[in-house]
Amino acid sequence: SPELVSGSQEPDQKSYTAGSNPYIARSPADTSDASLKDTVESVKGALGRWGRRVAEAAKKTESLAGNTWQHLRTAPSFADAAMGRIAQSTKVLAEGGYEKIFRQTFETVPEEELLNSFACYLSTSAGPVMGVLYISSAKLAYCSDNPLSYKNGGQTEWSYYKVVIPLHQLKAVNPSTSIVNPAEKYIQVISVDNHEFWFMGFLNYESAVTSLQEALEARWWFYGQCDCYTLWWNS
Repeated sequence: SPELVSGSQEPDQKSYTAGSNPYIARSPADTSDASLKDTVESVKGALGRWGRRVAEAAKKTESLAGNTWQHLRTAPSFADAAMGRIAQSTKVLAEGGYEKIFRQTFETVPEEELLNSFACYLSTSAGPVMGVLYISSAKLAYCSDNPLSYKNGGQTEWSYYKVVIPLHQLKAVNPSTSIVNPAEKYIQVISVDNHEFWFMGFLNYESAVTSLQEALEARWWFYGQCDCYTLWWNS
């Protein structure tokens, strides 16, 4: 989270507790997903041995754009971000693109169209979580790239971290830039009932801001065509 940001206040981590926020949900992960997570952790260990040197070299070269560098350094480690991007790219190719993943991950209706998708991080009380933010003609939807672990009784379970905000529940979209480090850019999304979500580390920040603001401006158009949005609360 930013020490100081222009245009808005700091992220409020209290708003990210799933039990108190109607827009946050857990989506149970398959056992195979948890196994994949273990494999990813093993590979990250190997990446970590050279990640620091690669990061320093990449920072000094002009081939790595500013947004890409910021995206990689938002993660707890360079290895985390590098492995996450590799895994996500592989998933997109294997499953036939973001459109198909979006419809598999979230409930939709035939009239709904996916307008854009952005790799980014969601600020949570546990730290930044890498995932994809989808903007459709009906909602904003975010899902973490990997399942996250949590304790249920004495057992460890895995689930994807998801956020779904129907467009008619969208109140504001506020771009923010850190005063301390202008390279750190954020987008604050606020619902009509004043739940806040902070997204950061975008690979294409300016396009994300434009797409979100356009969704805010056009949010009532879809609901004039279809009033089926209540189906999405359990996505």
